[in-house]
Amino acid sequence: MGSIIGFALGSMLDNAVNGRSAVGQDTDTDTTFRPGRRPVTQEGDFGVSLLVLSAAVMRSDNRVLKAELDFVRDFFVKNFGQAKAQQYILMLRELLKQEYDLRGVCQQIKLYMDHASRVQLLHYLFGISLSDGHAHPSELDIIQAIAGWMGISSVDYDSVKAMFIKDTQSAYKILEITPEATDEEVKKAYKKMAVKYHPDKVSHLGEDVQKAAGEKFKEVNLAYEQIKKQRGMS
Repeated sequence: MGSIIGFALGSMLDNAVNGRSAVGQDTDTDTTFRPGRRPVTQEGDFGVSLLVLSAAVMRSDNRVLKAELDFVRDFFVKNFGQAKAQQYILMLRELLKQEYDLRGVCQQIKLYMDHASRVQLLHYLFGISLSDGHAHPSELDIIQAIAGWMGISSVDYDSVKAMFIKDTQSAYKILEITPEATDEEVKKAYKKMAVKYHPDKVSHLGEDVQKAAGEKFKEVNLAYEQIKKQRGMS
């Protein structure tokens, strides 16, 4: 399977499927591992991570829907081209049949992937879950587990989830605050989230991923505008 992938994280996936750990192996041309050193996430790394996590979410409710496959296929075609997308989908079909150490894979992602890229992975997984118009509880459970294993805080998870699954406090959750926050705290939270979700954070992952991040950036702005309107803030 690693030979089909042909990207930097191919060895990570191969080791995870076979129950081995690849911690300590680097993903760029310098293979010397140094604590605290995080290589820049490349498009190929991001694609492999998407593939492994896609399989986990898709089979979490014990069924794989056409809408989910179509969502994944469309994303990969847009980001990697038709030829590579076909290879990825073949790999995905094999992963859907196999058992692998999901937690170990997530820990690899946490080790080698920057925070902005990991958050973007989370957005993608919610997209799979809602591709059929309904988020199954087991899908939400596995996405939350994946987020924790990847080192994404519960506050960040709730913020991303609120962009997809709306409730009366969604705007506040997106900004990672509560309705009890003062107007000044709302303004500070917006500035913080605007920096965190700026599309430039994931520009290295490709144009389409950056475009998708831009849509989430709009969600932050919409949440802020909604709160300002409710409060009569200027």
